[in-house]
Amino acid sequence: MARSAVIERITKETQIKLSLEIDGKGEAQVCTSVPFLDHMLDLFARHGLFDLKVEARGDIDIDFHHTVEDIGIVLGAAFKEALGDKAGIRRYGNAVVPMDETLATVATDLSGRPFLVYNVSLPKVKIGDFDVELVKEFFQGFVNHCGANLHVNLQYGENVHHIVEACFKAAARALDQATQLDPRIEGVMSTKGKL
Repeated sequence: MARSAVIERITKETQIKLSLEIDGKGEAQVCTSVPFLDHMLDLFARHGLFDLKVEARGDIDIDFHHTVEDIGIVLGAAFKEALGDKAGIRRYGNAVVPMDETLATVATDLSGRPFLVYNVSLPKVKIGDFDVELVKEFFQGFVNHCGANLHVNLQYGENVHHIVEACFKAAARALDQATQLDPRIEGVMSTKGKL
C-alpha cells in the first residue's frame, strides 16, 4: 500500500498543492517562487528518498514568510497523512551531516507530539533574497502539522548557505530513517499501543 498524500492549502496569503510519496526515489518537482526554498526542498527530497511535488504561490511581494511557513505546514500535514496510524515504522531517526566546515545534527520522534528544538544561531542575513530566520518558521510549521518532535542542532559552521543546507539534509535523512518500515515491529513502536 502506497504511503502517499496530496494536500492542498488555500488561504488569502498562499495557494499550495503538495504531493508526497514516502517510499520514493528522491525525485522532486518544486516551484514555490522562492528559489532558495526550491533548492532546499529539492535536496530534502533527494536525501530523504522522498518523491515530492510542490506548486506554491504566495504574497511574496510582501515577503517570503507566509509562503515558507505554509509550505512547512503542508509538508508536515502530508507526512502525517501518508504515515496513517504509523504501524510498523521505526518512529525515531537521527542524522549527522557535514558540509565543508559545517556539521549539523537532527533527531526526530514521530510521536504525534509536536515540539521543535532549534539550536541554530544565525546572523540576520539573507541568502539571495531569502531571510535565513525563515528556516525556523518552516520547521515549526512542519512539526506542528506532522506531530513530530524535531531537534535541529548546529555543532559548528561559518557559511550560512552550508549551515541551512546541512540542516535540511540532516532533517531529510532523519525522517527517512524514522519513517522506514521494520518487519520486526508489530503495530506501533509504543507501549501505549498508539502514536
